[in-house]
Amino acid sequence: MEEDESTPKKKIDSQLNLPPSMNRPTVSLESRINRLIDSNHYHSPSKPIYSDRFIPSRSGSNFALFDLASSSPKKDGKEDAAGSYASLLKTALFGPVTPEKSDVVNGFSPSRNIFRFKTETQRSLNLYSPFGSDEAPGVSPSPVKSPRKILRSPYKVLDAPALQDDFYLNLVDWSAQNVLAVGLGNCVYLWNACSSKVTKLCDLGVDDSVCSVGWSLRGTHLAIGTSSGTVQIWDAVRCKSIRTMEGHRLRVGALAWSSLVLSSGSRDKSILHRDIRSQEDHVSKLTGHKSEVCGLKWSFDNRELASGGNDNKLFVWNQHSTQPVLRYCEHAAAVKAIAWSPHVHGLLASGGGTADRCIRFWNTATNTHLNCIDTNSQVCNLMWSKNVNELVSTHGYSQNQIVVWKYPTMSKLATLTGHTFRVLYLAVSPDGQTIVTGAGDETLRFWNVFPSPKSQNRESEIGASSFGRTTIR
Repeated sequence: MEEDESTPKKKIDSQLNLPPSMNRPTVSLESRINRLIDSNHYHSPSKPIYSDRFIPSRSGSNFALFDLASSSPKKDGKEDAAGSYASLLKTALFGPVTPEKSDVVNGFSPSRNIFRFKTETQRSLNLYSPFGSDEAPGVSPSPVKSPRKILRSPYKVLDAPALQDDFYLNLVDWSAQNVLAVGLGNCVYLWNACSSKVTKLCDLGVDDSVCSVGWSLRGTHLAIGTSSGTVQIWDAVRCKSIRTMEGHRLRVGALAWSSLVLSSGSRDKSILHRDIRSQEDHVSKLTGHKSEVCGLKWSFDNRELASGGNDNKLFVWNQHSTQPVLRYCEHAAAVKAIAWSPHVHGLLASGGGTADRCIRFWNTATNTHLNCIDTNSQVCNLMWSKNVNELVSTHGYSQNQIVVWKYPTMSKLATLTGHTFRVLYLAVSPDGQTIVTGAGDETLRFWNVFPSPKSQNRESEIGASSFGRTTIR
């Protein structure tokens, strides 16, 4: 039995279960449904379609790339859900173009995702690729480490009356027992960095003066080079002289310890090795310099001795040689600044005076010249940090500055100023964090420049409780 035209309309309305107050839409519901499922995706040409982050804009989607809209396989009239999911997963990982073997070898440029939003955000392919990045997805890269801050002013200043302004002398040294020795005129004073107590160790008299001081490795004995050419050994704990050794004809401006062997350099151009256990004043004599020996340093393994002289030469000696085994003649001025690296075996740094102004690096194991840095200023001292691969240099004419360098780039970490005369003297604290500098302005200045072995931000404890300015005698 056929039904009249009103019957389908009522049936549809009842199926929709619309409220009585709601008017039936002017456009048939059936036509709207057909438009929504139509593969052509009907939309009004006058109004753009906006979509939120959860519902993609189908008009801007590129489903045809994977044949999802028209040619996807069907089973019983339904799309293959597994195949569609696999295609979408590939697209999410690799973009619209799935990489082939040739793409992996030659590289491929990912295009935009098949889902297109009104506001697109580009995301790096490496964020999802298991091979393109070391970072896990969703994990931000580690922050860039900020450079260490170095205070530009000394935390303590000691007045040091009669501290000589002489480039060729070495009048300041810091012991392993945390005691600073300073030669002032004809006297030697000891300053305890823990208690700030000052002790007068000796007085050489009016006819002699102090030209160099050097602590033994354990910090219990102090060697003193004099203007008369003698070398005195003192027990610093008991403040008692142990012995006086002859051998040099002129002043002794450089001292260096190697275990129980003390080496001394003199204006008489010679270097003497002294074994304090021997009754002899010296056990061997080294000759080679043509002018005063003003720089002297043993390597950390006690196998090599480096010497610098006013003849602009840098020599390297072994334990048994009486003639230099390596000769370096590149400097154009006196070589006082000498420092062995505690980090690299055979790495030696040297600095030249006013006519040279350069810091040079040498590999004594291969006998090669590694690098040269023009500092534009007289190089008075060099010292490596034992905690990090950095070194500090002190300078004279014309800026009287202190520079902390990063090795091997030799980038400047800090430039410290404050001395009004050449910074002729330099020593480092036993913990490796603090340096003390001395100058002809008769002051000793303490700077925190190097980090500690455990923390690069911890302040040095040395002298921290005695901030201020005092006198050493």
